[in-house]
Amino acid sequence: MIQVNVMIMGQAYKLACKEGEEAALQDAVAYLDGKMCAIRDAGKIKGNDRIAVMAALGIAAELLGTKSGDGPLADKTLAEIRQKISSMHSVLDAALTPQENLF
Repeated sequence: MIQVNVMIMGQAYKLACKEGEEAALQDAVAYLDGKMCAIRDAGKIKGNDRIAVMAALGIAAELLGTKSGDGPLADKTLAEIRQKISSMHSVLDAALTPQENLF
């Protein structure tokens, strides 16, 4: 295993990966960073943890959308998937809002 230094939304991380897989890790980091920065720049969601959850949901929906036949979103259109993600955003916003007021 080797350690690779990466940046995600301006934050430095030291990640471990197998030798020879650095390029794949860097590609994954760049993809995640792009998704998270786009969510942050849209200005609707505050807090890196919430941005990370929204990015993870979006990436998971993309992955499930590419699976054949038996995935939970396989028979959905892109508009339907986006609607489901929007609904998830609303539920998470409602669930996390009280926590923000505690600090």
